[in-house]
Amino acid sequence: MCFSATASFVTAAVTGAIGVVTLSRVAAPRQLPLAAMPIIFAVQQFLEGSLWLTLVTQAGNPFASSSTFLFLILAQVWWPVFVPIAALLIEKDRNRRSLMLPSIVVGAAVATYLLWGILTRDHRAEILDGHIVYMTEEPQPLLIGLAYLAAAALPLILSSQRAVATLGAVVLVGGTTAYFFYWQAFVSVWCFFAAAASGLILFHFERQRTERLSLS
Repeated sequence: MCFSATASFVTAAVTGAIGVVTLSRVAAPRQLPLAAMPIIFAVQQFLEGSLWLTLVTQAGNPFASSSTFLFLILAQVWWPVFVPIAALLIEKDRNRRSLMLPSIVVGAAVATYLLWGILTRDHRAEILDGHIVYMTEEPQPLLIGLAYLAAAALPLILSSQRAVATLGAVVLVGGTTAYFFYWQAFVSVWCFFAAAASGLILFHFERQRTERLSLS
């Protein structure tokens, strides 16, 4: 997370526990991607916690480089594709599914652009003003940032399921706040907001489980 190694590891532990419980509430394979989000966020937060410790002691070692690379792959490449797919898979309303489809295309385009940048440009992580900042040779265009937020949040907001739509709203507000107020540390801060919202995913599946039990 963007504040300290301790905060990252605590967030990873809590989010991981939420993820384990969430996965136990899955009733169909199509629900697995959404239910797996907290676990993936936990892995991401653990990576950043480890990176905090490494940057404080040995910033230039190979572990810092590999951790930075893995974190950027998850944060910049994985989420803009994975989120719209997860939202689409659980959506039953055909009209809403149609509205979600363009987000997959946008997310794939953004992910491809960002992946190319990760693979072809120098990148590194530094601790600045109490945040981990992921630096590349060139700043990302505003259009890419807006497209990223659209792919990561709008499919969730379009969901007919209230908890999922609320999750999308939290991701959008958190992402917008991170983008405009923590631009340098956007990647790290956005992931904190998204990980903190993982409890909504558990709430969604727990409510569905309760409804199934009441009908049985």
